[in-house]
Amino acid sequence: MAFVIKSDRKESENKTIRFPVPLIERIEEAIRQKDVTFSGFVIQACEYALENMESDPASTDSDTAKR
Repeated sequence: MAFVIKSDRKESENKTIRFPVPLIERIEEAIRQKDVTFSGFVIQACEYALENMESDPASTDSDTAKR
């Protein structure tokens, strides 16, 4: 499934994060002329990554064993 940028406003909390300048420039170019803020894009990208991330059973098992 392709990543689609959508306009969305939700309750939020502030977090500070540093981005490499070239990545900021790429994001700003991607959202230009779209009805989405930089933060909105980053939130959507993170949600997309989490929903589409492949789980690694081996790392999950070893993480559980360490607890």
